[in-house]
Formats: sequence, C-alpha cells, structure tokens
Amino acid sequence: MNEITTNLSVEQLAGMIDHTYLKPFGTEENMEKLCAEARKYGFAMVTINPAEVETCVRLLAGSPVRVGAAIGFPLGQTTTECKAFETRDAIAKGATEIDTVINIRALQKGQLDIVKREIEDMVAICRPAGVICKVILETCYLSDAEKETVCRIAKEAGVDFVKTSTGFGTAGATVEDVALMRRVVGPEIGVKAAGGIRDLDSALAMIQAGATRIGTSNGVAIVEAFKASLK
Repeated sequence: MNEITTNLSVEQLAGMIDHTYLKPFGTEENMEKLCAEARKYGFAMVTINPAEVETCVRLLAGSPVRVGAAIGFPLGQTTTECKAFETRDAIAKGATEIDTVINIRALQKGQLDIVKREIEDMVAICRPAGVICKVILETCYLSDAEKETVCRIAKEAGVDFVKTSTGFGTAGATVEDVALMRRVVGPEIGVKAAGGIRDLDSALAMIQAGATRIGTSNGVAIVEAFKASLK
C-alpha cells in the first residue's frame, strides 16, 4: 500500500465502489443479488441500465445505497434531446445518480457545442433534483487532448464526476488516464475509474492516481481481498 491507501478503512473503500450490473441480459435474481450485496457491503451505489431503476429503488428502500442510471449507454450516440429525456425519466423513476456517455463522434469531429450542450443539460436537470451527475469519456477512443477538452467542459459545467469508461469499449480505466483527469479537474470534482477493475491492486492503484469512485462488478471480491490484507 501507499500513503493514500494505508489509512483506508474497509468501510471507506466500500463507500467508494459503484456496484455494477450493465449486461443486456439477466434475471430478477441478478438485480436482487446486486442490491443485497450493495446493502451488505455499504457500496456507494448500484450502477444499472435505466430499465432497472424502479426495481433497484424498490430493492434498496431504506438503504443509504444510491441508484445510478447509465444514460446514452454504452455508445453515447443518441441525440442531446434523447439523453435529456432519458435523464429526466430515470430521475422520475427514482435514480439518484446519473452516468452519461458523451457523444464521442461529435467530440472527434470538433462539434464541441454538442458535447457542451449535453453535459450542461445533464447538470441543469440533475442539480435541482439533488442528483449526482457523472460524465463518461470512454477514454480508450480519445487522445489526451480530447480527454483534457472534455474534462475542462465538464468542470466548467459543474459536474460532480468525470468517469473514464463504460466497460464496453476496447479498453477500460488506466492509471495514466485517471491521473490526467484528476490534474485537469482539480481536487473539487470526483474522478470515477471504471472498466477492467477486477482486483484489489487495480482498485488501489486507481485511488492512488486520484480516483474517488471505482466502478466495478467485482466489488465484493475487492472488499473481501482488502479485509484479508489487513489481517
């Protein structure tokens, strides 16, 4: 461990984890298991597709675990208007966190007005509702300059978090990308590392690089490994 993670408690680590189930298939038992684990371990939230928001709100009733909806997921290639509607609908159904994929192609074509508008719309919808909002960059497809551009736009718009990846791209979070994003947004905004974080060492490395949330479907294994490491 290092200076940042040495004094980390089990509860603090669990509270940084977004427990994730974003597969396009599965049963009711998958959602029940996800929410039961989130309750048991004290994870920050469950990250799910919008169609599961109402189910997870019901399953997590009375729990401090938040319900997060993935918007424009996983490609980001819906219109600004669609993302705004999807965000409002998810919040109306009980979502308390929103993770939105940017329009990657618009960014790469230099259409920054589109990227800026969809991020500003998200903030404008989430902020009055007391909902945490995160911008997903999908870093594996972007140059460092593009990553910096999105982080600057997100910071100016007043987002709560910038997030590395969907987990559906060609690669997930890297320590280098987390450090870059932290450098650009500064200490006030959260950085969420997601995609390919499957073990304790990877999670701690992301935290050391500046991540304040970890998106993973392996949260239980990560927390159990951390407990074992403290014995």
